[in-house]
Amino acid sequence: MSTTAEPITIDTTRPGVPLSRLVKVEIRKMFNTRSGFWLMMSIAIVALLATIGCILFVPDRNLEYSVFASAVGFPMALLLPVIAILSVTGEWSQRTGLITFTLVPHRAGVILAKALAAVIVGATGMVLALAIGAIGNIIGAAVNGTDAVWNMSALDLVLIVVANVLGLLVGFMLGVLIRNTPGAIVAYVAYQFLLPTIFGILASLQDWFKDIQPWFDFGDAQTPLFDGGPHGEEWAQLATSGLIWLVIPLAVGVWTVLRSEVK
Repeated sequence: MSTTAEPITIDTTRPGVPLSRLVKVEIRKMFNTRSGFWLMMSIAIVALLATIGCILFVPDRNLEYSVFASAVGFPMALLLPVIAILSVTGEWSQRTGLITFTLVPHRAGVILAKALAAVIVGATGMVLALAIGAIGNIIGAAVNGTDAVWNMSALDLVLIVVANVLGLLVGFMLGVLIRNTPGAIVAYVAYQFLLPTIFGILASLQDWFKDIQPWFDFGDAQTPLFDGGPHGEEWAQLATSGLIWLVIPLAVGVWTVLRSEVK
């Protein structure tokens, strides 16, 4: 008795998983573990501690909103890239990439969703941190019996958020490129602290590099974001250095993810 297997038909007319759903899933994945939850909560905790420290230790005459914004912004510059790195490298370090890319075979869509989720969480975290700093400025003025000093405009705050999002994207790029949590974090620390030192020394010793440093040094090109915003040529310098240190390495990292075997 012979039996013939019926052919398997695949419905290719059904729409794929929408990007909005992938972003929601990636944001949920950043919060649904104990370590991930407390890493997210550390944004508010660190901002609160920095604000309390300003109220307690900054002299009354220097207590103004720019001080609070700087105090909460510095730890965010370290935390947000780590969050972006973990959002990518977790797929490889926790060996969930095979499941993720089996459920959603379009890897480029998954990487894009991870990037959008990291930017949303990072921007929201910065807004929350700056809001905590604003509350601290009000409380500090009330405690000291003085008027609160608001010496930063809305544009200044937006530029600070943009600068921190760029730092977050650098962390995301390193996560995609290296796909190993310790390696990506070490690479970001080297990028954040070692490269600026090397570039600074080189600029002080070589006049030719001092002239091109803003075009090549991504960190130096971001300095105007904290000083009223770039103008004219500074935008071109930011775009050129960002192409070298962010866009091209990210493109290489995405290309390797699309072509590599996931185990």
